[in-house]
Amino acid sequence: MICPTCGAAMTTQTLEGHLGTTVAIDLCLPCQMFWFDTQESLRLSPGAVLTLFRIIGERALEGRAASMSRPACPRCHLRLVPTHDRQRNTPFQYLRCPKDHGRLIAFVEFLREKDFIRPLSAQQVADLRKSVPIINCSNCGAAIDLASSSACGHCGSPLSMLDLKQAGALVAALREADRPDRPIDPALPLRLERARREVEASFASFEHGEHWLGDVTRGGLVGAGLTALGRWLKAQDDEEL
Repeated sequence: MICPTCGAAMTTQTLEGHLGTTVAIDLCLPCQMFWFDTQESLRLSPGAVLTLFRIIGERALEGRAASMSRPACPRCHLRLVPTHDRQRNTPFQYLRCPKDHGRLIAFVEFLREKDFIRPLSAQQVADLRKSVPIINCSNCGAAIDLASSSACGHCGSPLSMLDLKQAGALVAALREADRPDRPIDPALPLRLERARREVEASFASFEHGEHWLGDVTRGGLVGAGLTALGRWLKAQDDEEL
């Protein structure tokens, strides 16, 4: 499949689906975009969603390729339609085929759709100014001068960050749901809560690590958080080997 935004060949990723099925999605790593055929994203297993989070985390600090001004559906070649939606209180957007062949969504917007990203509070912005004078917008990559603004002057996106509580709860739940032949466990809520706290503690340690401020400066708050998520997931995978 050809990427609608840059014209290069997309990578096909075969993932686990529900009930023993497989789902083949297409992604463009330079553009940081997913193409989902109709209903594909709903068919992904918990383990498949974790795989997508790993992929996003690995590319979080890399710049996005320049995009075409009129991206078209890779199936029917009609112009894709900008679509705005909302997940709880979090707005997100994507490009959809007018004939419902599928949709194209950026990595960051996919995370917004999953309610994984939230705007910074005024106090958090003030605290950030003490350490970082300029930060890159997580949505478009433009520089934001924190001395004069708390939103991107290019695309208007407010400063946002990875929601660590949501990340901890979601990763813990996905890892638990992906366990093969898991028995019914009355202690599951307590185990999920313990796993969530372990994830949050691990992410918090990354925020105080030597790489954190450098990651924030290069990739923005969302990029730094995603990189921390990717490192944590890799460490967990290494422990299980």
